[in-house]
Amino acid sequence: MAERLGTGTEGDYGYGLAAAVTGATYPEELRELRARLPHTFFLVPGYGAQGGTAEDLKYCFNEDGLGAIVNSSRGIMCAWQKTGGDGRDFAQAARDAAIAMRDDIRRFVTIV
Repeated sequence: MAERLGTGTEGDYGYGLAAAVTGATYPEELRELRARLPHTFFLVPGYGAQGGTAEDLKYCFNEDGLGAIVNSSRGIMCAWQKTGGDGRDFAQAARDAAIAMRDDIRRFVTIV
């Protein structure tokens, strides 16, 4: 349905206006979905706290590293809880967690 709804709305990068939510914890299904939905943008929850890994995510993206937004709300919002502090360092902890996530994903996804 997402491919059908997005047909004719593709932008400069080939993705239509319809998107799909695809959980990071099922990498084989992600591979199949990307093959079946080449013009559909993916929103990918499940990375980090829910068990999805950066390696699992590689199937969400196209060969240019495009086509998905990875969500890690709990991992970033609650990162301060792992610092041992009282929460006043939440901003730096969130920044550090986001950078660590980016670097982790870059090990498996090459962005051209």
